[in-house]
Formats: sequence, structure tokens, C-alpha cells
Amino acid sequence: MNYFEFYQLPESFSIDEAALKKKFYAMSKQYHPDFYANESDEKQHEILELSTINNKAYKVLSDPYRRMEYILQEHNLLTGDKYQLAPDFLMEMMEINEAMTEADDAAQLNTIKTQITDSEAELNSKLASAISNYQSTDDAGRQKLLESIRDIYYRQKYLLRIKDTLNTFAAR
Repeated sequence: MNYFEFYQLPESFSIDEAALKKKFYAMSKQYHPDFYANESDEKQHEILELSTINNKAYKVLSDPYRRMEYILQEHNLLTGDKYQLAPDFLMEMMEINEAMTEADDAAQLNTIKTQITDSEAELNSKLASAISNYQSTDDAGRQKLLESIRDIYYRQKYLLRIKDTLNTFAAR
């Protein structure tokens, strides 16, 4: 079941948090298993499933990163196949990795942290722009934005791994 449809909300990367929370609490009350204790086993099972969906849907849609991942999955853009990042991005990341292995003091590590922070900020800016245009674009435009968002998603994942590696280096 599509989580947006479950809550009767439009698919959006920028969700109305108050409306989502209100729907979640209403569904929690409506599908609370304790209210169906005297129903048939079949009905109890159905309510338990709806309660579970409610909890999962809220967990996903209330978190911007999980929501982005969910939307990309719903559009079959996260297939599990290895995604090919742009060569210029990979070269930049390779240079950062090299700099990390050669860094021998805190100043060099701070310079690398700044590079990573700058890359993250640039990606976040591109993501914010794509997300803000998503609702007001036609289907063809949305598909292009989704592909752009997918690229940002994979770049963010790559940067997260680099940050984890940097934290390991910094801890030494």
C-alpha cells in the first residue's frame, strides 16, 4: 500500500508535518487493536496489519531522508543495480580519499572536513531546488526531477561513507 494514499496526502518531498501527525494519530486511534478484541480473528488480523502500516508509514514519511528514499523506490528508481555516479564527482571523492590517507595533522583533516561540508551544502541546495519544483511540474518534468533527486541521493550516500571514513581517520 502506498503510504501517501494511506494517509490521503499528495506525494511530496515536502510534507505538511502537522497534517501527517494528525492523520497518524487519527489512524492510530481508528486501528488500535485493543478496540477490536471482541472481533473475529480475521478482523483482528486486518486491524493489526493496518496498525502496522500506519506505524511504518509514519516512520517513513516523517523523516525527510526516508521519505525521499521511499518516493524514489515507488518510482522504481532505486532498483538495487549499481548506480553510476558522474566521473567528475568520483574524481573529487577520490581526491578527498587520497588527501585523507596522506593527512597527518588536525589542520589537514579540518581542510578535508570543510571540502566535504561544502560538497554537502551544494548537494543540499540542489536537492532543495529540485524538491521545491516537484509539485508544480508536469509528469515529464517530474520524471527529470526524480532522476536528478536520485543522483543527489546517491551522491549523499557516497559523501556519508566519506564522512564515516574521515571520522575514523580523525579518531586516530
